[in-house]
Amino acid sequence: MKKVVKGLVLAALLIGGSTSTASAATSNLGKESLASNDGWASYGKGTRGGSGADSRHTFTVKNRSEFVRALSEGGNTPKIVYIEGSIDFNVDENNQPATAEHYAKKCGYDFNAYLKAYSPEKWGYDKEVSGPLEDARVCAQKEQKKQIVVNVPSNTSIIGVGKDAKILGGSLNISGVENVIVRNLAFEAPRDFFPQWDPTDGDQGEWNSEYDNIVVTNGAEHVWVDHNTFSDGRYHDKGFDEYFGRKFQQHDGLLDVTNTASYVTASYNVFQDHDKVSIIGSSDSKTSDRGRLKVTLHHNYYKNLTQRLPRVRYGEVHVYNNYYEFAKSTDYSFQYALGVGIDSKIYAQNNYFSFDYSVPLGNIIKDWKGTSIYEEGSYVKSPAGERQVNLLQETNKENGTKLDEKVGWKPSLYKKIYPTQSVPGTVKAQAGAGKL
Repeated sequence: MKKVVKGLVLAALLIGGSTSTASAATSNLGKESLASNDGWASYGKGTRGGSGADSRHTFTVKNRSEFVRALSEGGNTPKIVYIEGSIDFNVDENNQPATAEHYAKKCGYDFNAYLKAYSPEKWGYDKEVSGPLEDARVCAQKEQKKQIVVNVPSNTSIIGVGKDAKILGGSLNISGVENVIVRNLAFEAPRDFFPQWDPTDGDQGEWNSEYDNIVVTNGAEHVWVDHNTFSDGRYHDKGFDEYFGRKFQQHDGLLDVTNTASYVTASYNVFQDHDKVSIIGSSDSKTSDRGRLKVTLHHNYYKNLTQRLPRVRYGEVHVYNNYYEFAKSTDYSFQYALGVGIDSKIYAQNNYFSFDYSVPLGNIIKDWKGTSIYEEGSYVKSPAGERQVNLLQETNKENGTKLDEKVGWKPSLYKKIYPTQSVPGTVKAQAGAGKL
C-alpha cells in the first residue's frame, strides 16, 4: 500500500492533479486483473489492464485535464488512473462548463439558419444535406468531439474512487489498443450538441447523433467493463425538442463494440433510462467482423430501456444471468431486448425479464436479418405471473420469423451459470457503481 500511496502523490505533483489518495479498497481494485474463465475478455492471455503499473504511473485525478494528462503519461506503459468525484468533459481549457455556443462560434454555425436551409419543405427527402451550413455543423461537431472523446491507451485501468465517481458527458474511445479495464464509475451519456439531419433516414427523416459512453473499436482486444452505471442522467430524451416533426436526438449508445474489436467482458453493470444501449457490430456490410466481436455480457441490470440489449451482427456473444426490468410509466418505451442481426451468434442463457405491464413475448427477441440465436432458461414476469418461456419459439410464432438455434458455437469461458430465478436478487444487490 505504501508504494501505491507514494505513487499517487508523486503522480499528482507531476500532472497537477490532487494529492489525495484512493482508499485502500479502491487501490486494490486498480491492482486487480480479470479472473480466468470470466467471459471472452479472459480468453488467451486474459485482461490485466494497468494492474502492473509502478508508482510513477499511478494517478488520482479530479477533472478532465488531469485525466487526459494521466492517460498520456508513458504511452502504453501500464497505468492506473483513479477518478475521484465528478468529471465533466464538456468544459473549456480552464475546466469551465462549455455550452453548444462555445463550440459553434468557432465554426460560424447557426442552428436557425440550418433549420431554414434544410427544412423538408425546402430541401425535401430525396438527398442528404450538404453545403456551407452542413460544413459548419460538421466543424462544430468536431470541436465538441475534441473535448469530450478521450482516447484510452493499452494497458490501462480506469477506476472510480468510492461510491460517487462519475464521468459526465464524456466518451472513452478504446480504439486499436488492448488490455483495458474500466470499473466502478457512473457514466452520464454524452450529448451531441450538433446532430445531423438526415432526410433520407426512413420515411420522415431523422436527427442522428454521435458519441457513446464507451466504444471498443478498430480491432481493440481484451477489455473488461465491470460494475459501472450508465444512464442519460439529467438529460432524458423526453426533454429534447422536435424539429421537422422528429426528435432532436442528442444521444447515441452507452457501450458499443464495433469494427473488428473482440474479447470483451461486460459484467455487473447497470444500464438504465436510455434508448439505444449496446450495438455489437455496426454495419451489415462489415464482413471483416466475421470471426471477431467476441463479447460476454453477464450479471448486468438493464432497467427502463428501449432497445439494443444488445443488438448483434456477426459476433459470438454470450448473454447470461442478466436482469431486464421495464416499467410502463417511464420515459423510455421498450421495443426489444436481443437483436439478431446478420450472421450473429447470440448464446443466451438464464436471463430474467420483468415487466409491470403486458408485453407480447415475441417482442423480446427481434430479427434484424439474422438466422440463429440459441436461447434457454429465460423467465418472464408480468401481470400474468412468472413463468419459464421459450423466447425463440414465441418470436417465431408471433412474428412469422424462422430463426433457429444453430449458432455453431458453445461458450466455455464462464465460472457458473446460476438458476434464472436467483438472478433478480443477485443482480440488483451487486450490479452498478459503488457496489465493489
